Amino acid sequence: MSHRPLPAWLRRLMAAVVSARLEPILLAVTAAALTAGGVAWLAGAGGLADLFWGLGTLAAVVPAVGWVLTALRHGHAGVDLIAVLALGGTLAVREYLAGALIALMLASGRTLEAAAQRRASHDLRALLEHAPRSARRRTDAGVATVPLAEVAVGDLLVVGPGEVVPVDGRVASVAAVLDESVLTGEPLQVERVRDETVRSGVVNAGGAFELRSTATAEDSTYARIVRLAQQAGAESAPVVRLADRYAAWFLPLSLLVAGLAWLISGSAVRAVAVLVVATPCPLLLAAPVAIVSGLSRASRLGVVIRDGGALENLGRARTLLLDKTGTLTRGRPRVLDVIAGPEAKPTEVLRLGASLDQYSPHVLAQAIVDTARERKLELSVPADVTEEPGRGATGTVDGHRVSVGRIGATGDRPGWAKAVDNRALLDGAAVAWLTVDGHLTGAVLLRDPLRHDAPRTLRHLRAAGIERLLMLTGDRSAPAREVAAVLGLDDVRAELTPADKVAAVRAERERAVTVMVGDGVNDAPALAAADIGVAMGARGSTASSEAADIVLTTDRVDRLADAVTIAQRARRIAVQSALGGMLMSLAAMAAAAVGFLPPAAGALLQEGIDIAVILNALRALRTDQNARPALTPTAEALIHRFAAEHEDLQDVLESVRDAADRLSDSPGPKALTAVEEAHRLLTERLLPHEYAEEHQLYPALAPTLGGPEATATMSRAHTEIERLSRRIATHLQLAHVNSGLTPEQLDDLRSCLYGLNTVLRLHFTQEEENYFSLAP
Repeated sequence: MSHRPLPAWLRRLMAAVVSARLEPILLAVTAAALTAGGVAWLAGAGGLADLFWGLGTLAAVVPAVGWVLTALRHGHAGVDLIAVLALGGTLAVREYLAGALIALMLASGRTLEAAAQRRASHDLRALLEHAPRSARRRTDAGVATVPLAEVAVGDLLVVGPGEVVPVDGRVASVAAVLDESVLTGEPLQVERVRDETVRSGVVNAGGAFELRSTATAEDSTYARIVRLAQQAGAESAPVVRLADRYAAWFLPLSLLVAGLAWLISGSAVRAVAVLVVATPCPLLLAAPVAIVSGLSRASRLGVVIRDGGALENLGRARTLLLDKTGTLTRGRPRVLDVIAGPEAKPTEVLRLGASLDQYSPHVLAQAIVDTARERKLELSVPADVTEEPGRGATGTVDGHRVSVGRIGATGDRPGWAKAVDNRALLDGAAVAWLTVDGHLTGAVLLRDPLRHDAPRTLRHLRAAGIERLLMLTGDRSAPAREVAAVLGLDDVRAELTPADKVAAVRAERERAVTVMVGDGVNDAPALAAADIGVAMGARGSTASSEAADIVLTTDRVDRLADAVTIAQRARRIAVQSALGGMLMSLAAMAAAAVGFLPPAAGALLQEGIDIAVILNALRALRTDQNARPALTPTAEALIHRFAAEHEDLQDVLESVRDAADRLSDSPGPKALTAVEEAHRLLTERLLPHEYAEEHQLYPALAPTLGGPEATATMSRAHTEIERLSRRIATHLQLAHVNSGLTPEQLDDLRSCLYGLNTVLRLHFTQEEENYFSLAP
């Protein structure tokens, strides 16, 4: 049987009808027709009223037929077919008022759905529209605007005020003030000084600056994020396909119920009433709206999700696998402690080591220099600096020959140095030894510390339904197990190759939906093997970001817990919207089939059902109030203040530990001097800090944390710190009376110092994890 093609004019007309954005126009026409018919009916002109209502019905039939044909061409069942049948049925049985109501319902539903989709995808569209398309390149001839594709590595670019940084690079001017909120979700301006890296996509919030490109546009950070965003929503999530499956059986079921109602009652009006309440065009779009809303909500927090399927799977995840370095830890070493020999002070050990290491590119050297600068130490300019790979640096500082780095294994080390070796082994730390004029003078312990937000993140993930937390790392077993113990992980697997990680991921996938989080090149295969791969994109490798389903564009692992909460909520709302709307429609169909619901009343009821489920789906755009405590601006400012003070007070903690060590080694006048210095620092710097926290920070946090009881245990720590400090002061008073420390004092004083050091470090860590991690 041959099929004659549609006439060209009809094809053009239908294409125009389908492609044009007719929703607002159709809504206006159908509303006007329904209103005009109502006015005519009230005036007693029943025939004129039917004419207006019939015209409104006809106005909706043409676009509805276009929507059905479009759906059929794309292989869909065409759920709008029920609307077409309902509209045609009302005309056939002369239920013109019902037809006008269906037309208005169809138009308002399509308009509402289009507005909902626009609102839900607003943040993703903004991400795409933000992408730069050109750059200003400086050459000998001046500054010229060139297409972004022509920018090469090494080009010198000019970024003006308010402009988007076009490619990844390094600041070539003195400094640049940047708004990184597009990438990080945090509306805080940051300053990048000369030679600091800048990622594409951030906005210049200050004056013009020069940028030396380190990547092409295609390989830059923002281009990778845009590629991910362009795929967002391109694939249907399983829950959306579930809605499509609902349509597959709902359409024939609607026709079957309508046919039976007509057959049993002999009334075509009942069949039309069934079709009227079965019209599900906006209803089955509620699930996609919820999913896209979830994608949009996540993007505001700096979480770019590749597609709806990844969001839906994240909401079903029960197992989480995490890399260690750069994911649970900061990914770069930090100074853990500074130990001084008998003839030196920790502050001088750090200052000399940092002065020499200023010229070293080694990652440990950079950590030592950063710590010295954070503590505002005045560094000297070294001379005659040489560096031996794997051994360290040597040079002249303030007229002394200084070396920093490793030293050979010798059996005649002093006792304090052997204690340093032992502590480094126990803490899993690296040691940078300081030698001055050939004498071993001190040591700096360095370790990759835990992220402050890691413990809170894992607690939130467990509360969200993640049942199994594992660490997969290529690092040594001892430090990995220490991190796992601190965080309360269910298992840890260390010293793994990339192939081992992939095997572990596949094994876990057989048990439950599995998420893998990583940031390095070696994590990319494991990210690709997991149900959901999550890359720490702020500092992670390109390979891991490209292999991931989700990229955290801000260097905060707690965004993962937020993303899980958003995914679960979006999935729950999507299922609620689809199932709830379907059940209400089925109940209305049953009422219509037995004659309790005439077509006009059914049209009004179905309009309410459709609007309700789409509005319910839009709830996925709102913030879950339980996901993250809201900080007042005052509390956030105080957190930043006291976090900075914690960094500044590290030398006080080191002085307490140093005094205790000296007291253990040789309880003479030098040890007493060290105790007096530690007490002076406690009195002048640390105790005022603790007092300010107790009376300023804790009251400001109490509303966020649920009341003053939430900070009670931390207040008890303040009391213990003050008690131990007073005890040390009493020992010093006795020492002055007795012209020195007596043997009876030594044990208790030593216990006070070591105990105070332990309490302070634990207290600082608890505040950083529980309070400071709340702020951006």
